Amino acid sequence: MAGLIASLPLFHQVAGSRIVVVGSGPMAEAKRRLVERAGAVPVGEAEAHHAALAFVALEDAGEAAAARQRLKAKGLLVNVADKPDLCDFTTPSILDRDPLLIAIGTGGASAGLAKHIRLRLEAILPQRLGELARALASGRDTLRAKLPDGDARRRAVDAALRPGGTLDPLDEGSAERVADWLANPAADAPARLERIALASGDPEDLTLRQARWLGEADAIYHDAHVPPAILARARADAARHPLHTAPDRPVEGFAVILTRD
Repeated sequence: MAGLIASLPLFHQVAGSRIVVVGSGPMAEAKRRLVERAGAVPVGEAEAHHAALAFVALEDAGEAAAARQRLKAKGLLVNVADKPDLCDFTTPSILDRDPLLIAIGTGGASAGLAKHIRLRLEAILPQRLGELARALASGRDTLRAKLPDGDARRRAVDAALRPGGTLDPLDEGSAERVADWLANPAADAPARLERIALASGDPEDLTLRQARWLGEADAIYHDAHVPPAILARARADAARHPLHTAPDRPVEGFAVILTRD
């Protein structure tokens, strides 16, 4: 079984809803700005019956714990600033390339670490990444018409978005190529067969390329000695097959043959 994650990442649609913010001062104001940025309305504790979420930003630990208890009793999920042990949810550091959002969280371990990871990514990811997302959204119906089969669509998108692909997300000009790509989206997605000979049973020893292959493959052919932790790096819906049934040449889709040295 793969290792457990510390929390369940979710993007919660809150536009137009009310979110309780308890407190005053810079910490509370930062929470109110975040709520407003998401299109929601920050309200006081008196309106908790209209809300499902709450932020508590109080310096006094006793007052913060008491406010949390009152809000929990009313059925709200609560975030208590700077007190991760009292939080039902935490707020990540957000990298915004609208409509693409990247949320970086540490489960409350270190907001500073999350911020600096975001700053590094800000320097890497093109400012026009949102344009690529919007172009792909606009072309969704065209893509469905060209490739009615869902697996074929996914393979075409994977091939276009991979490093060096027609729509490589790190290429500033990718958004401008979406229309041309949609004319023949299957052109970049021929049948593929790749082989991975594992150096160890530790998934951290996978190369970046190997990890990417596992994340893209439609089918995995593996021997019985491949650890579950490695197989967990594959797509959840990828078909798993015993090694002796592996093809000797590419067939439809993308297959990976996975063996242990």
